[in-house]
Amino acid sequence: MVQVDNGQIRVTKILVHPIKSCRGTSVREVRYTPQGLENDRKWAVLDSVENKILTARELPRLVLVEPELRCDASSPTKGKLVVTVRPDSGPVSFAVPIEPTPDMLSQWEIVSDTSLFDRSAQDAYIVQSLSRGGPSPSQILSDFLGRPVHLIVKGPTPRSCLPTHAFPTLKATAVFQDGYPVLFASEESLEAVAQAVNDTAKSGPDSPGALGKIGGMDHARWEKEKVPIERFRPNIVVRGAGTPFSEDIWEKVYVTPRGSNTKDESRSFTLVSRCARCLLPNVDPATGVRDA
Repeated sequence: MVQVDNGQIRVTKILVHPIKSCRGTSVREVRYTPQGLENDRKWAVLDSVENKILTARELPRLVLVEPELRCDASSPTKGKLVVTVRPDSGPVSFAVPIEPTPDMLSQWEIVSDTSLFDRSAQDAYIVQSLSRGGPSPSQILSDFLGRPVHLIVKGPTPRSCLPTHAFPTLKATAVFQDGYPVLFASEESLEAVAQAVNDTAKSGPDSPGALGKIGGMDHARWEKEKVPIERFRPNIVVRGAGTPFSEDIWEKVYVTPRGSNTKDESRSFTLVSRCARCLLPNVDPATGVRDA
């Protein structure tokens, strides 16, 4: 049994990733909705030929796309999402509405059935820029990524989450997250992974065991460099559980104001599944190159 001192656990970082697999941003506060943190994975990049949502697993260059939320509660569109890419010719930016108006949506093309990991992700709109004239968001991203794509925003049809062994009747929906609305991670777990990477790098490529055979590892680099939490793309990062990977056995997380120990169900998260982490952490978020 993992011993956890609940009184010492603190949220240390909140990360929002507006466009799936693109660069995330750290925020001090954010609204939570039943489909995840507000504006997290609300947009995605779609292969315009196969109607398949792309991720950095197959297209690592996606992590170089830089979305920036500029929220404005007084605006009919609640602000704008500014997206920047940096090709060799210089940076290019465009802006799209955070909450498109009904009139905007009536003019946007809708894709009736997109797919994510061979499962239906339901409908989506092809996003248009707030400014008239010039290349569309889809054209700018296609040029940068080197393949025909569309920038999409989730349509009105809910996307159901898969039930789990512990929650066979789970009734939950997500936007474009891989599986479930929110991902938790602890700094203790990250430090354990970082230490294992450092130890492996120091032991050299011929060391015994699976870690010693990490393909493409730059041993000189990883002898000292620490793995950043951004590689794992969590939403809520905590510290204070004391034991690495203790979040794997948590069943519920209550978020309380500082100094309060009152558990409020309306401020709680039910943890339904571990994250079966894929190869995405092997992509360097600074370069868009898979380095292990």
